[in-house]
Amino acid sequence: MKGFDPKFRDFPEYIIGITKEIWEDRGIATLHDYYAPDIVVRMPGSVSTGNAGVIGATMATLAEFPDRTLFGEDVIWSGTPEEGMLSSHRITSTATHTGDGAFGKATGTKLTYRILADCHAINNAINDEWLIRDNGAIVRQMGWEPAQFARDQIAREGGPDTCVKPLTPKNDIDGPYKGTGNANEWGQRYADVITRIMNADLAVIPTEYDRAVNTEYPGGVSGFSWSSVDIFWMGLRAAFPNAKFTIEHQIGREDPMMPPRAAIRWSLHGKHEGWGSFGAPTGAEVYVLGISHAEFGALIAGEPRIRREYTLFDEIAIWKQIALQTGA
Repeated sequence: MKGFDPKFRDFPEYIIGITKEIWEDRGIATLHDYYAPDIVVRMPGSVSTGNAGVIGATMATLAEFPDRTLFGEDVIWSGTPEEGMLSSHRITSTATHTGDGAFGKATGTKLTYRILADCHAINNAINDEWLIRDNGAIVRQMGWEPAQFARDQIAREGGPDTCVKPLTPKNDIDGPYKGTGNANEWGQRYADVITRIMNADLAVIPTEYDRAVNTEYPGGVSGFSWSSVDIFWMGLRAAFPNAKFTIEHQIGREDPMMPPRAAIRWSLHGKHEGWGSFGAPTGAEVYVLGISHAEFGALIAGEPRIRREYTLFDEIAIWKQIALQTGA
């Protein structure tokens, strides 16, 4: 890979390798090399620039969760080393909450949760990132509900005027990556499926998802078959029925020894006007950043369908937006 350390055979090895090197091998100082000085990092709960902040946040997380592991499940990517590459990286993480920190006083809770991150890299460094951690799964394992935790977080951060503000189009920062992915058929097919669902065409589910589809959704919720797909997407869309749905980025890939798969980064932006996954309508304006991965397969010859789906958004960031606007 031109411009990248030759110890990495390909882009997935780079992404998985530096993740382990930074977090598990304690190579935090390598962030000076692997992250650009002016990197833009967007999480649903915040937006920041500069690798100095990333280094500080990494050390704070490891102080709170010192035994944290990050197991790379997949890297779905597009681009070239010369022009830059965008990875959509899926991780399962384990950790024990043995230190005080952003998640409150140490509880000793052993955690398992997923992360989905889109990273743009060129010349051996990441300079643009979108990262979603399943904070809903984390706090539930600690005994909180996400809405309750969001309210407590606002208070611990000094109240509505001084607390860290969730990511919205108003406070987002333009980064160097301007791409939208690739034109691979599997990415387009998955984008079409999610778009149809967001347009209330849930009849697409039994035609595009395998009847035995396995699903992994926010809150650490694992599901099976068409009903899990319907319940999840219906609950989200029902809560924000008139919100604008946008495909921000899409990738499709076919790689040896791997199923055809797709990665979609998407957003919902609008008012909380309906009953759904976020309780009684509040009228709050909410921005939802989501990332979804899908794996396709043809158990029956000639009928490739979605056999696995992984989607994340940050429930706490959504509840925090609602609480900041309603005071509830």
